[in-house]
Amino acid sequence: MAAKTSIGLIEMGSIAAGFLVADAMLKTADVSLVLSRTICSGKYMVLIRGDVAAVEAAVQAGSAAGNFSIIDTFVIPNVHESIFPAISGITKVDELEALGIIESFSVASLIEGADAMAKSANVRLIEVRLAMALGGKAFASCTGSVAAVTAAVEAGARMVGRKGLLVNKVVIPQPRPELLNEMI
Repeated sequence: MAAKTSIGLIEMGSIAAGFLVADAMLKTADVSLVLSRTICSGKYMVLIRGDVAAVEAAVQAGSAAGNFSIIDTFVIPNVHESIFPAISGITKVDELEALGIIESFSVASLIEGADAMAKSANVRLIEVRLAMALGGKAFASCTGSVAAVTAAVEAGARMVGRKGLLVNKVVIPQPRPELLNEMI
């Protein structure tokens, strides 16, 4: 049995199309639905998980079904395991070392950036917040040594920047402990 380590996402500007796209993706291949919901600014996102071929087929079918309403898509063949708890908001962090944040105009590019952050350096993803109460934007945060956080933020920012959707990136070397209370 193939490993279900791949994820795919379609972000749309239409809520109605979101339901159509989710249905098309689920009917096309053996994938699991991770998230299917409205996000700020009247957008909709569908995130699936499965093996690479199934995720690629589902994203292709969903993109065809969504037609004009598609804002952004991706397939990540071997997603870092820390993405799921960070999206769910269940990552436990007791203390901040350095704090790194990347911010994006799209959910899809931000998840790609967060995956790049996690894979590029020895950091711990804290949160991947996806466009809820953010005006359609998204951000990811991580902690670790200053050098590791700097490398991770640069890798994530490069990934998001490739699509021209980077809003900002920051590295805070010795953040005040009160900031952790504001993170999740």
